[in-house]
Amino acid sequence: MAHAQVRDVPRTTTAPTRAPQPPAPRIPAAPASTPRTAPTFRAVLRHRYCRRLLIASVAGRLSLGMVPIALILAAQAGGHSLATASWLAALYGIAPALGLPLLGRLADLRGLPLPCHLGAALVAAALGTLALTGTSHLALTAVCVALAGAGCPPLEGGLRSLWPTVLPDAAHVRTAYTLDSSTQEIVYVAGPALAVAVANWLSPATALILAAAVTLAGSLAFATARPARTWRAVPRHRDRLGVLHAPALRPLLIALVFLGAAVGALDVAAIAAAGRQDASWLAGALPATFSAAGLLGGAVFARLQPAAGPGPRHLLLLGAVFATCWLPLLVPLPAPALLALAMLPGALFVPLLTVASLTLTALTPPGTSTEAVGWMSSAMRLGVAGGTSLAGPLGGHFAVPLLAAVVCALLLAARPAPVSAVAPV
Repeated sequence: MAHAQVRDVPRTTTAPTRAPQPPAPRIPAAPASTPRTAPTFRAVLRHRYCRRLLIASVAGRLSLGMVPIALILAAQAGGHSLATASWLAALYGIAPALGLPLLGRLADLRGLPLPCHLGAALVAAALGTLALTGTSHLALTAVCVALAGAGCPPLEGGLRSLWPTVLPDAAHVRTAYTLDSSTQEIVYVAGPALAVAVANWLSPATALILAAAVTLAGSLAFATARPARTWRAVPRHRDRLGVLHAPALRPLLIALVFLGAAVGALDVAAIAAAGRQDASWLAGALPATFSAAGLLGGAVFARLQPAAGPGPRHLLLLGAVFATCWLPLLVPLPAPALLALAMLPGALFVPLLTVASLTLTALTPPGTSTEAVGWMSSAMRLGVAGGTSLAGPLGGHFAVPLLAAVVCALLLAARPAPVSAVAPV
């Protein structure tokens, strides 16, 4: 992986309004001078449409954090065991891994409004059916859960496809990627907390209805914004494999599976540590601290990243340091110390995910940016599910996320991208 010029950055263009013309990059071909410092989050949000697109995207994805816990509570209220309830939550977690690449490909081919509206309607219908019928019929429940997961609108991929069209240069786009990766932590911190609060205050069914409502509202606000309505991907080469046709992309996606496995194993390790420490609060506090540290790490990385963009060594270095940061958690320590140490890998997670996202975007064939982010989300979700399922039988030890992080770092180092393939976004 190596630097390329800014002119290689845009993968998308806005739709022509008159006669068809060759796509014109929104980002200037060559900046007059390289800024000494990277733009701030505030500098990104000052630009027109950026605030709306980001808030709508996060709102539309909030159900990803709400639905799993709401499903568990609804299934238990319906008389199912915790094992069955957890299986339903796992099914919801895996289903987007199948739906997001397909909806992303549809977005690249037909524009963003169609897959966003279609996915939101499917999610609302499936969650509404669950809320009305309950979970007593397990087969119907499983079908609704799978449809609700597979229908998740491609808001993350759509947002990253739109950044180059609403921001003035590549430096702002790179900061926007960091901002987007950081705000994803809000989904998995605020989402479960909101679901628990609504379920306890009203009912689990109400929490499911609220998840459907925020998906509809966020998707509608996102897809009706002018940049989303006018955006079209550049013409793409028709290939059944789509994004996966790029050989350099596959090792990166596999590395992201193991990155997700580290996060999934952490949830189980937190529960096991809470049992060993006789501190029930640690089960929720440890993942929350990890996510909060991710927000902080993303903000710091946005300020400290090179103005010219992260290079190949940054991805390898971040992967190695992320793996190293899990080592202190192997030492038997009291609960407050574990909580503090969880901030170390947490603070590295968002910067690592950001640079991996920039690398993935640069490696994708033209006209496949939304589908590419769908595959990235799929890889992470499969990894989270795999890490969660393996950590339990292995005793919930912190060695499991450590091992997953080490494999991720090795994959990032073992197959470097071709020198001409990677251009910072």
